[in-house]
Amino acid sequence: MIGRRRFIGGVGFGLIAVPLMIPAQQLPKVHRIGCLLGFLGTSDMQAATIGAMVDGLRDLGWVEGRNLKIEYQSAENRPELYDQLARELVALNVDLIVAASVNAVTAAKNATDSTPIVMVSAADPVKFGLVASLARPGGNVTGVSIPPIDWGKWLELAGASVPGALRVAVIANPSNRVYADYVAQNEAAAKRLGLRLQMLPVARAEQLDEAFVAIKREKADALVVGPDALYISRMQEISDRASTSRLPLIGPYRRAAELGALIGYGYDFRSNWRRAAAYIDRILKGAKPGDLPVEQPNTFELVVNLKSAKALGITIPQSVLLRADEVIQ
Repeated sequence: MIGRRRFIGGVGFGLIAVPLMIPAQQLPKVHRIGCLLGFLGTSDMQAATIGAMVDGLRDLGWVEGRNLKIEYQSAENRPELYDQLARELVALNVDLIVAASVNAVTAAKNATDSTPIVMVSAADPVKFGLVASLARPGGNVTGVSIPPIDWGKWLELAGASVPGALRVAVIANPSNRVYADYVAQNEAAAKRLGLRLQMLPVARAEQLDEAFVAIKREKADALVVGPDALYISRMQEISDRASTSRLPLIGPYRRAAELGALIGYGYDFRSNWRRAAAYIDRILKGAKPGDLPVEQPNTFELVVNLKSAKALGITIPQSVLLRADEVIQ
């Protein structure tokens, strides 16, 4: 008989049966989550985004290879692939999808109305129909959105940081769902600030060549690059091109300044990714995404690169330096 051992003793002891108590080892359930990304980016960018989320999950007890598996799908800056990639994640029967950007969240939402979706850095989720409201999202989407932003803020910083700047070029991605708002707010800011605006649609990396030719032709005094996934993934290239053209660059987030831009401005997207871990944790433990309020970060960072300013022969006004959270010497 399996699980039972027989002992035969001396006279008077008879037959003794002793059951063996061998508890089955309980293996932890492995949850599978999918990540729908615009790009995987460089190793340091991955550390600041995916890495921040993974660190946050580890702090909450979720460890890859033990009780968690992450499936990555990257459109590599081709938004037209989002729908297909989202469907592939759903077909993998993931427990949850993490989606970065409005385009990615929209694709995930179109692919499933039952799998929970945690958004990261999606702009105006109510306007774009991703959630019913920030307080009560409803449906299967929640997470961290981009705070309300005046997209003309970067243009304002260009005018304030580059003495005598009148002509400012702005590249914008027409495949981004916030494109119309982005253009309208930059036009309004240019009119308010008395700047001559040169809007340049750039939806693919190969269009950067044409854009820089047009910028040179129009003799722009500065270049503004907004927080689009394509531009973030190409920030080193854009910064190098601007430097070669002796063109002051105002870019998104502190990372732009760290890569050589004159000014880096934006919210702390590392914090957004880390906060996403808290949503993942609660949903995997049974919470419904529609009951979890959407968060909006309220911290913005302004970083000035004085090394780049010196190379360009620019003296950053004291009024800008006093507003800076960090100054790179």
